[in-house]
Amino acid sequence: MTDIANKNYTNISSYKNYRGYDHNHTPKIDEIISHIEPKTLCGEFFRRYWHPVALTSEVEQEPLPVKILGENLVLFRTTKGEYGLVHQQCPHRNASLIFGKCEKEGIRCCYHGWLFAPDGEILETPGEETNSTAAKNIRHHLKLGAYPVIEFNGLIFSYMGPPDEIPDFPLYDSFSLSGITTRPYRVNYNCNWLQVLDAIMDPIHTSFLHSTISGTQFSEGLGEIGELEIYERGTQFLGSNTRRVNDYVWVRVNELILPNFTQAGAAFAADGTKTRFFGRSSFTRWVVPIDNTHSMALAWGNFGERGDPLKYNSQEGCELIEQGEVINRTWEEKKLHPSDAEAVEGMGPISHHKNEHLMPTDKGILLYRRHIRKLINDLKNGKKMPQPQQVPGEPVRTNGQDTVLYMPKNNIDDREFLRSIGSNILNMQFEAEKLSLKERDQYIFAKLNEMEKNYKQ
Repeated sequence: MTDIANKNYTNISSYKNYRGYDHNHTPKIDEIISHIEPKTLCGEFFRRYWHPVALTSEVEQEPLPVKILGENLVLFRTTKGEYGLVHQQCPHRNASLIFGKCEKEGIRCCYHGWLFAPDGEILETPGEETNSTAAKNIRHHLKLGAYPVIEFNGLIFSYMGPPDEIPDFPLYDSFSLSGITTRPYRVNYNCNWLQVLDAIMDPIHTSFLHSTISGTQFSEGLGEIGELEIYERGTQFLGSNTRRVNDYVWVRVNELILPNFTQAGAAFAADGTKTRFFGRSSFTRWVVPIDNTHSMALAWGNFGERGDPLKYNSQEGCELIEQGEVINRTWEEKKLHPSDAEAVEGMGPISHHKNEHLMPTDKGILLYRRHIRKLINDLKNGKKMPQPQQVPGEPVRTNGQDTVLYMPKNNIDDREFLRSIGSNILNMQFEAEKLSLKERDQYIFAKLNEMEKNYKQ
């Protein structure tokens, strides 16, 4: 037998620096800003806004089961083209309307043939005498639960809050950019909505996850660590990352408008090595909670002169823009080249925020989480939720973009210089917000041209 006592083992005292035992507790989940099911605080907050719930292409001849904000629903289209979003169970005997039939005026339950309009009105109760007291009473007093829907540019939107508080459907300037071709897409995530949304206000992660860790998933320039600035403007949050790439300065701006609207600069159109003025977002995107532990991104990929290259206009291209890799990969591929999905899903179904140790570069995450809490508290106190500010007849101005200027490094404090360029570019965008879209673009282009020209002198 081997005498283990004579083995030259490391002195046991050296193991005292290990802290697994001290840190093996699991803190409580931050339910206030994580849980979104009916009657939860954050769920009620979300229900005060319009959200996409499906791709238009997903709604065909048969009803489509959807789950949004913890509710099991059915999305359908009548044979005359009207959309409806209703509770899944028929109020007669609780049969599932997933198996219903779409007709000209609405959806008909498979069990007893009751017919419901898109707004939930009971149109027919076959099997019952039409003019009987019971039939008239049920049609008068009972409605199937339903939510209003709007079809827009390949996405189906719904408002699921109190009917007397329904806001205007927000129109953003990125909905109608000239020279842009849009492609609707959907990506599912097996985790809480907040983990997915966090990434937009974490501009520094691109320098690691999408560059040095997984290899270059977007452009090589994104691997440069730039100067970060966070802007809080009401319900709008902007994360600006200003990088130096050789002789160029690249300002990339990520954008979040609460509760869940996000945009970001180009994924593939810019690499920091070629002049680019006010290029717009690679995607126009909403992170929508399915339930507490599942979420989805419903979005348009933006392709063309001010978006990403047209060659990425495909489902796979949208997946690359969304998370850095395509979805359909092997486990081995995911381990070698993790994407956003692996990063956020790896936090668990619902991340324990008290286990985090936020740093100065996480300022954006801290600020918008704090703002969500404030708005939830305001809602508890009876206040109405703020909606995107609109100029009458004009879309809401957005600021997600990327700009690249030729500005070779000289004998100055380059970090301070980069911060000043990033601030100047954002401020010129803010200054032009009250202009028409065309005038705004012209103003920003002229200012950027002047900035680059004056630097060369």
